[in-house]
Amino acid sequence: MAGRDVLTIWVHEALISLNGSGSILEVAKKIWELHQNDLADTELFYTWQYDYRWAATKLRKDNIMKSAEESPTGIWELNK
Repeated sequence: MAGRDVLTIWVHEALISLNGSGSILEVAKKIWELHQNDLADTELFYTWQYDYRWAATKLRKDNIMKSAEESPTGIWELNK
């Protein structure tokens, strides 16, 4: 069963699949493509669109993703 904390893993995984960067929409689509079955039977199904943005903030704080100031508007990027 998927919980909120797993979204940091999924966002990271999605960005890797997108060659290190992608729009917020592309990341959402990739998470859905890879994990729709994981989401379907959980409460997270109703909140994941908010929660994956929270996960991106956590990845920024952990220096896994570039800060919002370092990336173009609406683009999420992994640090190299």
